[in-house]
Amino acid sequence: MSAATTRSRTPDRLCAEAVDIARAAAEEAAAPGAVGEHVSLVSEGDRVVTHFFECLESGYRGWRWAVTIARASRAKNITLDEAVLLPGPDALLAPEWVPWSERLRPGDMGPGDLLPTEAEDLRLEPGYTGEDMPPPNSVIAEVMPSDDLAERVEAEDAELTDRGPWTDATAANGRGAIAALAEELGMRRARVLSRYGLHIAADRWDESYGAKTPMAQAAPANCVSCGFLVPMAGSLRQAFGVCANEFSPADGHVVSLSYGCGGHSEAAVMPKPPTPPPPVFDSMGVDEFPLRPARDGGSVEPEPDGESEDLGHS
Repeated sequence: MSAATTRSRTPDRLCAEAVDIARAAAEEAAAPGAVGEHVSLVSEGDRVVTHFFECLESGYRGWRWAVTIARASRAKNITLDEAVLLPGPDALLAPEWVPWSERLRPGDMGPGDLLPTEAEDLRLEPGYTGEDMPPPNSVIAEVMPSDDLAERVEAEDAELTDRGPWTDATAANGRGAIAALAEELGMRRARVLSRYGLHIAADRWDESYGAKTPMAQAAPANCVSCGFLVPMAGSLRQAFGVCANEFSPADGHVVSLSYGCGGHSEAAVMPKPPTPPPPVFDSMGVDEFPLRPARDGGSVEPEPDGESEDLGHS
């Protein structure tokens, strides 16, 4: 038996010697062959001792089978209390539980998945709805009876659809006019992107497709001068755009204007093939051809007009 490890008192002798009883209890609770050597024992109190046995399960490295036995006062019989599997000092433990909102990473969502956002999400702020209270479709709206909600929606629809042509009286109705304009511009949403949400999105995009990336460092020019850059709307157009080059690694992604790659439209412009000059035809001059070669091997002057030579005489 290994040396005893005590807490506050000396372990009971009979309980400390009952290693076989503790082993039998551990083997009954564990799978066959999962209980190893006796490791140590601990005194839990008066006549209460816990025996520890090595766990041989492959998935529980460093864990121990703990069997607690006790003995009544002035009794010689040993009583079994419990047998459990506990982690040891060097046990392999599962990582600390982390909420799903902190475990979620980009790309984890799949078809049919829903990602709820908190009512106090710092990335969002209330959008313009034409009144101080949030709209009925907002997640931060107060819970109200369905009848009141339906009446409220109908009243807002009637206010926006039943108004006549634009007049001074319509302009005086500030809420209806501004709400209609906001809806036309796509601004009448329950929540919109806050300044904080805009900044963290810009930092995230710049980290992926910004000037500090290896691709941008080796690029011949920046995206700001590339013909494949599609400008963005709003304040983001001052620093970002969308790449439309199918051969670029950033195709379809939001890129910083200081980003760049080898697919820049002006990086290596292919020269046009040389165009041959047009042929020249001289239609004004007359080409003279001799009828026979010269006798001395030189050139032959053409015969004068109106004269002919008898070819039958020498």
